[in-house]
Amino acid sequence: MRITKYTHACLRLEHGGGVLVIDPGVFSEPEALDGADAVLITHEHMDHVDVDRLRAAAHRHELTVHTHPDVEALLTDLDADVYGVRPGDSFVAAGMTVRAHGGQHAIIHADIPRIVNVGFVIDSPDGTIYHPGDAFHVPDEAVATLFVPVSAPWLKLAEAIDFTRSVKPERAFALHDSLLVEAGQQMVTGHMTRLSGTQYTRLDPGTTI
Repeated sequence: MRITKYTHACLRLEHGGGVLVIDPGVFSEPEALDGADAVLITHEHMDHVDVDRLRAAAHRHELTVHTHPDVEALLTDLDADVYGVRPGDSFVAAGMTVRAHGGQHAIIHADIPRIVNVGFVIDSPDGTIYHPGDAFHVPDEAVATLFVPVSAPWLKLAEAIDFTRSVKPERAFALHDSLLVEAGQQMVTGHMTRLSGTQYTRLDPGTTI
């Protein structure tokens, strides 16, 4: 499987001729959606879904979208097959087996209502891949590769470290990382490398592993 990390929270997975894109938001590169067969959306925030860009991609190529029913309701004019999924559901997208986890976005502030957030575990020949969206939900299954959020208004680094320790992945890569300046990236990488309990790496946007 090929995994390409795009800016901020977007991943592109390619396997067996299928292309699966997760959270193509306004900060991610438009080419992330080129030729996509299916899209997973964790929640409704614009840094995780750019509806205009998704609409354009659906006009270019036949597309399926999988997201929570609350987000599905925002995509009624999309020229694509949109499926509502809830935590506990298992389905196939772009030929890949996916399981939904979690349920709620992390708390940003007590005065800001919480919204839904669905994390996704994807099977691959190299073990499971977990994209948690904007939450620190620990799935009840083994995770080989974790993409861990490391910077957000709702996040402090100690939470990212403890989340990674709880998931116990074989390896972890930075996610939700575009809000940090270079010095902040270096500090986060240093702490995560020393303290996360696993092999941690930050990938530059566009890097494929």
